[in-house]
Amino acid sequence: MKLSGRTDIGAPIAFVFAALSDFEAWERAAMRRGADVHRTDKLRAAGPGMTWQARFAWRGRERNLQVRLTKLQPLLNLAIDFDGPSVEGNLNIDLVELSAKRTRMLMQVDLKPRTLAARLFIQSLRLAKRRVQRRYDARLAAVAQDIEQRFTGQPTL
Repeated sequence: MKLSGRTDIGAPIAFVFAALSDFEAWERAAMRRGADVHRTDKLRAAGPGMTWQARFAWRGRERNLQVRLTKLQPLLNLAIDFDGPSVEGNLNIDLVELSAKRTRMLMQVDLKPRTLAARLFIQSLRLAKRRVQRRYDARLAAVAQDIEQRFTGQPTL
């Protein structure tokens, strides 16, 4: 199943890229939501090959994911692959500079089931595609708003 969305952010492309590639902040955000995230690579600088192990509760069960940064092109895009016992997929974020203080973010997620249960779940998502796409777009807009607030210096909620 593929989901894609785009949003415009009122911040320069360099600031947006820096916010999206602040991996420690994303780790802390996941931990605040109850996930257990551990970095598993030995790289000193951010770049392709960074890996994480994530454990979290979702739909009443403990889930495990291996997450790997596969592409990191400054100011252009980043790509992340994730791999679990029941699903695999990837996330691709592209950035386009619209003006000096305006950036467009295009984000695509591709999910592939590995088990029958995951296949049934993804099929149910396809049946509710409109609702799922609305929630995806709302989450994308929330990320964009958070980046804009950080750029303007407003406190984030």
